[in-house]
Amino acid sequence: MTDNSTAENITKVRHRIRIAAQIIGRQAQDITLLAVSKTRPAQALRRAWEAGVEQFGENYLREALDKMRLLQDLPLCWHFIGPVQSNKTRAIAEHFTWIHSVDRLKIARRLSEQRPLTLPPLQVCLQVNISAEASKSGVSLEQLPELAAAVSMLPNLNLRGLMAIPAAEPDRARQRQAFAAIRLALEQLQQRHPELDTLSMGMSEDLEAAIAEGATIVRIGTDIFGPRDR
Repeated sequence: MTDNSTAENITKVRHRIRIAAQIIGRQAQDITLLAVSKTRPAQALRRAWEAGVEQFGENYLREALDKMRLLQDLPLCWHFIGPVQSNKTRAIAEHFTWIHSVDRLKIARRLSEQRPLTLPPLQVCLQVNISAEASKSGVSLEQLPELAAAVSMLPNLNLRGLMAIPAAEPDRARQRQAFAAIRLALEQLQQRHPELDTLSMGMSEDLEAAIAEGATIVRIGTDIFGPRDR
């Protein structure tokens, strides 16, 4: 992909975000564009940064650490968005600003214990398995209040909200149904945790539906960087 095509893609995505926000009466600046950069080379991230993207989401720890080293001259904000294994929590706690994929108290406790005191609290979203898919990580809606209450008490974490990846659905109305369920779950949590302010939901195929239901972070990979090599 050329330098120009990355910039053009980002312009198109920002336009989609702006139009989706206008339709629902929201401000586009209230929606963060998170570039999902797993499997992409560091140079692709550099081109995206040159086009105005500062937030990058990574799924694979070792790959992400390599990119951080190669791009340490840039003021990037790194989000971990993949499944979390216990043996990866220390490196995540030490190197990332955000984590979107906490779904167990054990993992949250390890992240809190291992977060360096020289860094601000780690910004945390709880991953909800909104479509109850066996192949996906995430806490159930039934278990969510208990997990949120426990995570909110951990000293080196800042619980911000929820993340979800609904089952793929081409129908826009059904897309919105899934995202509405996540929004409702956040609203219910806000009754006890009014500080929660984040809904990380929506990808290249469904960002309009996610924004219509309150997404504050959309995670876009293919529509920025192009199709992945298979």
